[in-house]
Amino acid sequence: MSNNKEFDVIIVGGSYAGLSAGMSLGRSLKQVLIIDSGLPCNRQTPHSQNFITQDGEKPSEIAKKAKQQVSRYQSIEFYEGIAEKGKILGKGFEITTQQGDKFTSNKLIFATGIRDIMPDIRGFSECWGKSVIHCPYCHGYEHRNKKTGIFINNERAFHLTQLVNNLTDKLSILTSGVSIFTVEQLEKLGKHQISIIEDQVIAFEHKHGQIKNVILEGDKKVSFDAIYSSVPFEQHCNIPVELGCELNEQGYIKIDAFQKTNIPGIYAIGDCSSPMRSVANAVAAGNFAGAMVNMELTEERF
Repeated sequence: MSNNKEFDVIIVGGSYAGLSAGMSLGRSLKQVLIIDSGLPCNRQTPHSQNFITQDGEKPSEIAKKAKQQVSRYQSIEFYEGIAEKGKILGKGFEITTQQGDKFTSNKLIFATGIRDIMPDIRGFSECWGKSVIHCPYCHGYEHRNKKTGIFINNERAFHLTQLVNNLTDKLSILTSGVSIFTVEQLEKLGKHQISIIEDQVIAFEHKHGQIKNVILEGDKKVSFDAIYSSVPFEQHCNIPVELGCELNEQGYIKIDAFQKTNIPGIYAIGDCSSPMRSVANAVAAGNFAGAMVNMELTEERF
């Protein structure tokens, strides 16, 4: 990159959302710095689905092609590293990287994603994103008509079961403890012959991340081809909160309809601000935010 230290916009996070925002701004000749560590949330996922023109492509290939295209815009620069600190200046913002480099900008866009917190269950993390999956829209078609488990015991379990039952009738719910379904929900589950397994889940047997069996307490085994699950998460980057950005009840950065946070001049896009975890949604949010930031900059300077 050049020796430039001042930019119109700094984008923290250079995956799908960040690159999309960068392209939108680059096409309006804005001076943009994209800071990225090269560790996207979905790096373990082998294929990206439900993204038109890219259906079934490897996420890494989508990101590689996207970066190549964004790099054609000469007003965009890339910095490989981790943003460590942020500061609100009189006009604009300052970002300091882990290497000690400092950059300033008029606007900030956080596309920093989230970090999934894996349960202490042997084999779970190795299967996550491959055969232990989170979203029927992203992965369901590929696992249609397969023997499938829902490994959740909270209010989301019934909702997800309804969606997955549309894709397979070989369905069981693993609650790893006493289930919390209501009488009405139990009646509906029974009507669709969906079994509930309350035995404690001990481990996931797999081969290269492809689930084979779930090991239950008492050394019982139940075979599965796919497992849907939901895990807690935390923000991948602490800078937005340190700068005063509010989080919502779910733990995502709170934004309005224009991707704006509660701090003027700071925007958030992608997984850090939305439960809709997909490449397509990240790209859409980035494209829109880039336009909104460009409009704000243009109005301020006109």
